[in-house]
Amino acid sequence: MRIDLLAAAVVLLLAAAVVDLAWGGGRPSLRPTPYVLAALASATTAAAGVLAVLSPARTLDLGTLLELGRTTVRLDPLTGLSLTLVGLLGVAVSVSTAAWVSGANRAATSVGVAAGYALLLASVVVVLVAGDVFSFLLGWESLTLSFYILTGQRARDRRDVSASWLALVTGRLSGALLLVGFLLLATQTHSFQLAAFVHAPDGVLHTLAASLVIAGFAAKVGAVPLQVWMPRAYPRAPGPLRAALAGLAVNVGFYGLWRFLPLLGPLPEWLVVTVLVGGGLTAVLGVAFAAVDDRLNRLVAFSSVENAGLILTAFGVALAGETTHQTALLAAGILAASLQVLAHAVAKTTLFLSGSVLEADRGTDRLEELRGVGREHPLAAGAFALGALTLAGLPPTIGFASEWFVLEALMQQFRLAPLALRLGMATGGALVALTAGLAALAFARLVGVVLLGPPGAEQEATARRGGPRGPAGSAGSAGSAGRREVDRMGRRAGVPVAGAPGVRRVGHGVGRSGATRATVGVLGVLGGACVGLAVVAPLVVSFLVAGLAPVVPSAALAPARKSPWVLQPVERGFSILSPTWFAVLLAVGVVAVTVFALAASRGGVLRVRRVPPWRSASLDVGVDQHYSAFGYANALRHVLGNLLGASRHVVVDEDGTAVVETSVAEPTARYLYAPLRRGLLWLSGQVRRLQSGRLEAYVAYMLAALVAVLVAAAVLR
Repeated sequence: MRIDLLAAAVVLLLAAAVVDLAWGGGRPSLRPTPYVLAALASATTAAAGVLAVLSPARTLDLGTLLELGRTTVRLDPLTGLSLTLVGLLGVAVSVSTAAWVSGANRAATSVGVAAGYALLLASVVVVLVAGDVFSFLLGWESLTLSFYILTGQRARDRRDVSASWLALVTGRLSGALLLVGFLLLATQTHSFQLAAFVHAPDGVLHTLAASLVIAGFAAKVGAVPLQVWMPRAYPRAPGPLRAALAGLAVNVGFYGLWRFLPLLGPLPEWLVVTVLVGGGLTAVLGVAFAAVDDRLNRLVAFSSVENAGLILTAFGVALAGETTHQTALLAAGILAASLQVLAHAVAKTTLFLSGSVLEADRGTDRLEELRGVGREHPLAAGAFALGALTLAGLPPTIGFASEWFVLEALMQQFRLAPLALRLGMATGGALVALTAGLAALAFARLVGVVLLGPPGAEQEATARRGGPRGPAGSAGSAGSAGRREVDRMGRRAGVPVAGAPGVRRVGHGVGRSGATRATVGVLGVLGGACVGLAVVAPLVVSFLVAGLAPVVPSAALAPARKSPWVLQPVERGFSILSPTWFAVLLAVGVVAVTVFALAASRGGVLRVRRVPPWRSASLDVGVDQHYSAFGYANALRHVLGNLLGASRHVVVDEDGTAVVETSVAEPTARYLYAPLRRGLLWLSGQVRRLQSGRLEAYVAYMLAALVAVLVAAAVLR
């Protein structure tokens, strides 16, 4: 039954691709059809996933279907867990995109977009059910191709093209690392079946293969230093389909880590410490840049890097438990990482789907131009706020419960004997704690300044006309009058904004179309899921325990539920948490405080009182001036200046005004990829000289190479 459902899903996705390539581009009435078929396929996939979690494992031998060895399909609870999550999120993304393309969104209606999306869903299913190396890599490379298709459809300039190529190159690098790692394991086990890798003997080759496999999956999820593609590629995808990349497809990387955890067995301590510390650094780097970015889609993409770091750190705890043969620690780490994957997937899908509605209304994703948009789209803004609170790890969302599990798992380092592992977990815990604080700042800026802030951009327009400087405490308050400070994320950020003279506001009214109204149900369900999953967290944990059975025995995970509605981080005698009772008491507290305030004030608390607003102690700060999205994060640019690569310099504007420009740059891009690029260009320039050489020189090169090979062969013999 499970196999039949998956086969039906693949057929529906194939039909969606055919409809898009054959008729979707020329017939507006058929534009939503591929996404409707994709929604049906996703629902079928979710049903197959639930059955797989609740049923025994099953392996189907397809023979030599690909003519590259024995092709097998494996359905077990771990596969079912991922299929369920991917299927449910696929329904949400497909329905939202079907409504979105029904409007005047030309970027998403070009031929090939829906086919690329269908390829993405099909590739994810192939990766999740693959039981052999060849079918796994086939799905993996097809997924990389779908990323390239979706991020390259809106290519209008060189930066757009480079973003899609960067996604393609990173995906190919990830596939190459996995290929070499799989081949090393295959040479040791003499089998291309993934299940056979558990018999690989320990040694240098096994350690090398494990390192390559972990690096390959980490590259897909955005771990440092291979995270640079995410903030550039995600915003290039059309509208709601960004959610398919960030909330849906990236989960296959985490599934791969989960799948290979028992297959790789105990690993060297240095590799476990690398995962722990590398995950923590990834989380801090991602949230630091999310807190200072001025573009909505890039900010959300950077938060994907942050959450990848959190998940990898929790996975490092599981690796530590596997290495030291402590099943309880393994269970604590893998359960915390799985909860964080769930929270991130739901919240990131919510953010990108609701963000596409907000962006469509203003025709831009700049934070300053989105100011006050939440007042015009309360439902989309509400869903967006709940997703932001989830990623910030704040109660009463599922993100609070998942980050609590991650921190509690990292606090178990005292149970380990090796000093290196204890120090690695302590370092990872400190970095995760720092990340949690920075995430609260980043999403407070997003919700408070953008969604709930006053509408318009009068302050920025006044500043560009040479008027008064910004409010006290903001970026504009640094320096004297006539001197202002602007942000520069690798470029001059002083572009005109809505409301400035001579600037026409584009895209206004798109957000109020019928296409947006059709997404109301999806946004309501996703926003409710951010809180609802926390309310029923014990039931969620029970489902995760069933799905994680192939990785860790269910008996080891059972103590995570201390009682029917109380959770603990697997280890008994440690701290406990009840998201369910917390939500109930929070609701009761709100009602009680409201009733008391009404009774004590005799209804006066509801009366509107108008008083002059406080304008700070600066004389030249006007009533109509307020914090900008840049000014709110300016303090962080100074505190984390070294990490952000922040630099400031003064330039003179066209009107003679002194402008303080602040620029930030990713350290990996500045100190790793920029020198590497210069070195490769120099090397290619040197090699280019060989193209115009003489025939005698080429013969000499061949002779020298032949002699070198003969000498090497003689020495090795």
